[in-house]
Amino acid sequence: MNTTTDTGLPAFPGERSARCPFNPPAEYAQWREEDGLRRANWNGHTVWVVSRYEDIKTAMTDPRISAEALALQSNGAHEGPNAPDIFPRMDDPEHARLRRMLTKDFTVKRVNALRPDIEAMANEFIDKMIDKGQPGDIVADYALPIPSLVISLLLGVPYSDHDFFQTITATVMNMNTPREEKQQASRQFFGYMMELVARKEKEPGDDLISRIVREHVQTGELRRESAAMNGVILLNAGHETTANMIALGTAALLEHPDKAAVFRDSDDPGVIANGVEELLRYLTIVHSLVARVAKEDVEIGGQLVKAGEGLVMNLPAANWDPAFTDGPETLDLERPARGHVAFGYGVHQCLGQTLARAELQIALSTLLRRLPDLRLAAPIEDIRFRNDMSIYGVHALPVHW
Repeated sequence: MNTTTDTGLPAFPGERSARCPFNPPAEYAQWREEDGLRRANWNGHTVWVVSRYEDIKTAMTDPRISAEALALQSNGAHEGPNAPDIFPRMDDPEHARLRRMLTKDFTVKRVNALRPDIEAMANEFIDKMIDKGQPGDIVADYALPIPSLVISLLLGVPYSDHDFFQTITATVMNMNTPREEKQQASRQFFGYMMELVARKEKEPGDDLISRIVREHVQTGELRRESAAMNGVILLNAGHETTANMIALGTAALLEHPDKAAVFRDSDDPGVIANGVEELLRYLTIVHSLVARVAKEDVEIGGQLVKAGEGLVMNLPAANWDPAFTDGPETLDLERPARGHVAFGYGVHQCLGQTLARAELQIALSTLLRRLPDLRLAAPIEDIRFRNDMSIYGVHALPVHW
């Protein structure tokens, strides 16, 4: 990936160093220290990059800064006056109205009820990986299947279609995919979900999409197109982000054996939960997707942002901001890391964060307890990290046990 563009501006996100693949790009520290905000090229647009922790909290809660930034993020597949509503790309009150339709499936009570099933899945996929023989690939054999199966069951998407939606997601998330290919993939995914919505109308099940159809589509409160598009968003985010956190978290723990021992040996759920929060802060895989646009002139971090200008939240930089936590470059599983912004901040915080936390807690601790001698099957410098993708992680993680 190029680090500069033909505009002379740095490309965002920057590329993480092969020598320090868990660290944010080194230039982010300089961006935090500079006056104002950093101008950069992102997704073909010139934007302001917000890199300081407090500035991101301000930008994510200022009513003059809008989440309706689809013009910055869209690949052009779904545009025009009849385009489906996308709740993360909307402001309140419409954002809140649509989000409320979905929240009951992601409550703490609902997620806690899923924990035994998630643990059973983790053990099943470990068994399958062991049966296949060494070396295994944590990504393909474990990290990707678990959240893909969980979100499929939650939404009512046939897990047998996982190859389809995982391939489509990889195409859309690849920052080097040509725009036309992204458009085609996005339309294909949307068409798939429209067919699923139609099927749920005729044959409803005990799942989120069936409930949305019954409670909101059939009452006329929500268009079928919007139900389908938000199903795409949930399916996409529900497997892609958590899968990469499981895989990258495993890599980071295996490179820090004393930290891996905490997940392997602790019987305290609180210790595991806090360890996951620190991994979320330390790794911050959502490195390029949180965009906003100024509705009117506004000052952020001493920088005048004019009406109509775009901003992108540099979450990895914020989570490594010394103003947020001391010694951010150290992976410290005992630090109180819960204030991180890995899930965003404010009313647009990740809808599925409770589910993601549960999956991470279970997946990482189960893996390291079941395979106490787990180790990388290749030097860390030979691992291919996802600098080319909108969600950071690893493309594959070969392991022995």
